[in-house]
Amino acid sequence: MSTSDHELASLVAQGLAAIGLSASPSVGELPTSGITPTGATQRGLRHSGLPVGGLPVAGLPRGGFPQGAIPQSGIPQSGIPQSGIPSAPSAGWFPTSGAPGVSREPRVGLIDELASVATELPYFLSPKGPSPEGLAAPSVSPTVFGPSQQRFEIPLADPGGLSSSTAGSSLDVASIRRDFPILHTKVNGKPLVWLDNAATTQKPRAVIDRLTYFYENENSNIHRAAHTLAGRATDAYESARDSVRRFLHAGSTDDIVFVRGATEGINLLAKAWGGKHVGPGDEIVLTHLEHHSNIVPWQMLADSVGAHLRVIPVDDDGQIRLDEAERLIGPRTKIVSATHVSNALGTVVPVRELARIAHRYGARILVDGAQAVSHMPVDVQALEADFYVFSGHKVFGPTGIGAIYGRPDAWGETPPWQGGGNMIVDVTFAATKYAGIPARFEAGTGNIADAVGLGAALDYLEGIGMDRVAAHEEALLDYGTARLQQVPGLHLVGTAEDKAGVLSFVLDGHRPEEVGKHLDRHGIAVRSGHHCAQPALRRFGHEATVRPSLALYNTKGDLDCLLEALLELVRRDDARR
Repeated sequence: MSTSDHELASLVAQGLAAIGLSASPSVGELPTSGITPTGATQRGLRHSGLPVGGLPVAGLPRGGFPQGAIPQSGIPQSGIPQSGIPSAPSAGWFPTSGAPGVSREPRVGLIDELASVATELPYFLSPKGPSPEGLAAPSVSPTVFGPSQQRFEIPLADPGGLSSSTAGSSLDVASIRRDFPILHTKVNGKPLVWLDNAATTQKPRAVIDRLTYFYENENSNIHRAAHTLAGRATDAYESARDSVRRFLHAGSTDDIVFVRGATEGINLLAKAWGGKHVGPGDEIVLTHLEHHSNIVPWQMLADSVGAHLRVIPVDDDGQIRLDEAERLIGPRTKIVSATHVSNALGTVVPVRELARIAHRYGARILVDGAQAVSHMPVDVQALEADFYVFSGHKVFGPTGIGAIYGRPDAWGETPPWQGGGNMIVDVTFAATKYAGIPARFEAGTGNIADAVGLGAALDYLEGIGMDRVAAHEEALLDYGTARLQQVPGLHLVGTAEDKAGVLSFVLDGHRPEEVGKHLDRHGIAVRSGHHCAQPALRRFGHEATVRPSLALYNTKGDLDCLLEALLELVRRDDARR
């Protein structure tokens, strides 16, 4: 071993000794091949050309390093702190050198040196399973960060727990559930069964800790100052933008604009793009499945300029009729705005086919992806979308944050929507020169911390793999559909062949609100109502439905609880007759 290697190994050993761990084997013989930590099963490691290896970390107490060693907040999942390392290395070391835009100052002694060593080590992996000697393992994200923030995907294990109950799923759902603190709470004395994911998703520890870390270590306004915290906050914010770009398979971070959510994104485009390009007699084409957020802004635009709305119908299963789309989209069409997945029925809409029809006539297409991003891989370029919007809280991120993807040529023909700071290059009382994209559409101080939290959520999902999430949910959807059909008097609403994880239904003799309250008494959370999609439900003769909706942390057991509670309701009514 070279002198530099001895120094590196010695430094690691000092750092581990400081927190009560041993660098076994002895210093000078650190392993360079992969080590499976005690209690964690791995089926292999797929990486990006970097050597597989790391340090054994079984035995780390929950919370990671001892009090006072480093800040006792959580682990950033996007963005890179400029000094130090986070307290609970559940997702790997954060390099403080060797990463673009990261300063090495100020320094914090040995711990900071140890962090810099991590840029030379292959990776640092914490166990997801139980630790030895009765110590609880840290809650971990499946995303592992290595040198220069490169990410590896670790195929999650199936220890024969919750995931084994879902045929066709390769997810370790038991381990994933440990990442979501709220899933371990009780409601009305019963374990929480969260089946209201179409309304909002729960947040993993990676997101919660990332928000804490931001406010404790990086909080500042962005882009406007030369001081250290401004640099940290800016790096974290722009790293989150890159996480969105990568998650959507966009071509550039310049294609991504942060907004408060899908609703604000659609309003921005209706008022800015639509206000410029839609005029009297022009046509705006929607589908019959749209959320109110993708109806009302276009109605407002049409009313203000004298344009017309045209609506693509659905068949009795809730599937878009492409033959009618061919008839309705034509030379007068300026924009098609369509949901990717129906929030009320779960129908997956063939948006690429709609995009091709729209483009044939020179029209743009906006895709509302709020209900798609948590269920399936999304490639905005493959979908041929001009604009794609989604909300962070639908995809395990914070509320009050979302993003718009826009093709460069589509953004280029969109004027600014709001005016103020950050979106300008120069201002005089005579004229204003606007900034380029994306800053042009991010006036004022944005939701910086929650953008960073969104980046952490997307990194978390990227570590798991959206193709695997989709397969898991498809198996659950099939199982849930079969189980609900066993309930007397229950009628599913929306039975399209291509569906995401939504199981809307009505139950004979019971108002949806009544069913929802009964389920809540059993700790089961579902949505009851019109789901902000009244036209879609009225197409099937209903004003409201009960809507269980699925996510990656749901299990067959959750659906069994739902079935038993519904059967209890039916049996109770039978007994009263």
